Amino acid sequence: MARKLFGTDGIRGTANTDPMTAETALRVGMAAGRYFTRGAHRHRVIIGKDTRLSGYMIEPALTAGFISMGMDVFLVGPMPTPAVARLTNSMRADLGVMISASHNPYQDNGIKLFGPDGYKLSDEVEGEIEHLVNNGLSDHLAEPSKLGKAVRFEDAKGRYTEFVKSTFPKGLRLDGLKIVVDCANGAAYKVAPEVLWELGAEVIPVGVSPDGYNINKDCGSTATDLMQSQVVTHGADIGIALDGDADRVLVCDENGDMLDGDQLMAVAAQHMNSRGLLKGGGIVATVMSNLGLEHYLASQKLTLERTKVGDRYVVEHMRTKGFNVGGEQSGHIILGDYATTGDGLVAALQVLAVIVEQNKTTSEACRVFEPLPQLLRNVRFSGGEPMSAANVQKAILEGEARLKDTGRILIRKSGTEPLIRVMAEGEDEALVNSVVGDIVSEIEAAVG
Repeated sequence: MARKLFGTDGIRGTANTDPMTAETALRVGMAAGRYFTRGAHRHRVIIGKDTRLSGYMIEPALTAGFISMGMDVFLVGPMPTPAVARLTNSMRADLGVMISASHNPYQDNGIKLFGPDGYKLSDEVEGEIEHLVNNGLSDHLAEPSKLGKAVRFEDAKGRYTEFVKSTFPKGLRLDGLKIVVDCANGAAYKVAPEVLWELGAEVIPVGVSPDGYNINKDCGSTATDLMQSQVVTHGADIGIALDGDADRVLVCDENGDMLDGDQLMAVAAQHMNSRGLLKGGGIVATVMSNLGLEHYLASQKLTLERTKVGDRYVVEHMRTKGFNVGGEQSGHIILGDYATTGDGLVAALQVLAVIVEQNKTTSEACRVFEPLPQLLRNVRFSGGEPMSAANVQKAILEGEARLKDTGRILIRKSGTEPLIRVMAEGEDEALVNSVVGDIVSEIEAAVG
């Protein structure tokens, strides 16, 4: 069933503007409640959120929708997206909801839905829920005696903290490591520093003072300058940057040099493969991952299988094909032995385990391949189909001919923002920059 409300990662938009309004949230709660109400048991839904001001509007609207359908609501407050997925499964809930726009600025917000197994919903299920949003919800309202209740789930943070710590190898500690952790003034501002400190690290927390407006603002995984500078200033061993809902992570080494999701996936794959723990004979990534990662894995006799952009598509492919490592260059790292979705803190702990076990610096342990030159530029547009313009198509064909077999071009519309993303990579950096520049110029001309 076609979807208009849902994008590549749930529903997302500017807060208090369609579709990210209280009215839409109410109807989504009603529709999802209706879809997941099956059987005679008391139905449960877990609702978490990040630290955006608009969460105070969307949370009660969703809650009212679920209650009207007879579902009991457990409110966990600010909590990472992977924590909501984990709690949904462990609490035997029928549904999990995360209120977040991930790495977007505070003006945006979103709604992510998880099934009872803790996995994000498929396109088909989202289509069914979207159909219910617009069709006949009033016919299925609960009787007055069967309305749901809402309670604050006070133990959520402690449960998630203990789970995350349990993924770190027994017998290892972080003693002697100085770690900068940037929590993006987001959902992990309490749990991330606590986990690292409890495992023995000296922790330098930044981005841990949310005020409703500063989530992802000049901090976190989309603005890593703060983390990098703090690593250098404090002489730290590693920097860890999460995004607003902590399902992404990027790392910098002791010199402040960045390591993206491709490097982190390569580290995880190599480490697990050496111990016979890697499943599927390789990893799953998206079309955005660097060719250097693919070449490195091939040198290790491992494969790289690609999906379209979106961590849930990576997860779906992992589950279907039997892989246990996957992710995105942007920092969504999915470790299927531990989590059902990207978990920035769990992924960071696996990287730290490699550093501790190998007794190496971050740069020595985690820079395992040399990326090919890659350039990504975004073009904002307000509608229409600029990609179909003749001049744009001509520029793309000319770019492909110039790169020949030494690189590739990828152009796509963002699923979360009104952007066209233009990416190229290849062996010749100057050529890559020229090709991207030419295509972007033609798209901008078509946008007008």
